[in-house]
Amino acid sequence: MASLPNIRRTTKRTASALAAPERERPDVQRLEAHGLTWLNIAEPTAAETAWLAEHHQFHALDLEDVLSRRRQRSKIDEYDDYVFLVLHFPRFDKGTGRLQAAELNVFIGPGLLITIPKEPLKPISALWSRCEARADAQFDFMSKGPGFLLYEIVDQIFDYCFPILDKIGFKLDVLEDAIFEGHHRELVRDISNVKQEIINYRKVIKPQRPTLRMLERAVQRYAPEDLEIYFDDIVDKNERIWDSLENYKEVAEALEATNESVITHRLNDMLAVLTILSALILPMTVITGFYGMNIDGLPFARNGVVSFIALMALLGVIAVGVLWYFRRRKWL
Repeated sequence: MASLPNIRRTTKRTASALAAPERERPDVQRLEAHGLTWLNIAEPTAAETAWLAEHHQFHALDLEDVLSRRRQRSKIDEYDDYVFLVLHFPRFDKGTGRLQAAELNVFIGPGLLITIPKEPLKPISALWSRCEARADAQFDFMSKGPGFLLYEIVDQIFDYCFPILDKIGFKLDVLEDAIFEGHHRELVRDISNVKQEIINYRKVIKPQRPTLRMLERAVQRYAPEDLEIYFDDIVDKNERIWDSLENYKEVAEALEATNESVITHRLNDMLAVLTILSALILPMTVITGFYGMNIDGLPFARNGVVSFIALMALLGVIAVGVLWYFRRRKWL
């Protein structure tokens, strides 16, 4: 019975090196406008979690999820005075060169919105900078309550997802054009990488599809009455991304099958050429083998020049005959 591979355990030093550095003082960004307080805590540590526990009556399990280094599942936890959300969005990690899931934790309550991205999310940083620098942006995004601000944040993050999706589509187009250009062996790894990106993207989008459908109902008490159509738009964007990923998955599988067919076809062509050469050489080898044994009595064995000319002529006739036979059987 085959033994299972050993799991490499990380040492305490390695685990601590991978964890985010602990801060002595909590790093909490605060923005207040139009009766709404927006707090943003990027890459939280124990200091920020302790600050949240001290200043807000959040459930201990929610704070545990915020601090956890393991990725939480997409979910919505509703309480009497607040709602806790866990959402995931695709993010390209330059360190690993792969698509990863970025987790966003959100607390929403009366006049309060707390966004806690565990990995950097450019749309949140960009929206924060706009609201911090411009009064008109504060009015546009923060004057309609925390539910509308949450919608704007999630909507802009989804808008940021489409360029990543377009890059995958562009890669598939390039691979499709390159298959018949003679680089089929190098494309095996490229197709595998694109398939891995599609799989990672699907792993981010699929689990939170039911969560997004419940999002509007969960935050409706903190949002204007006409916000339902806006959250439906978010669900629609998520479904468009999922449909595109389904299409890309089929395209990648078709490209992989096509590339394998091209490799097999070219390998068959090589085998056909080798087979023809073998068929040509085999009768020639038999004839020259007899003359190589120095047996007396063979025709022209004693006359070197005549023997060589006659032998070459015979070998030429045999080669022409074999090629004619192959052509007649339509093997060539």
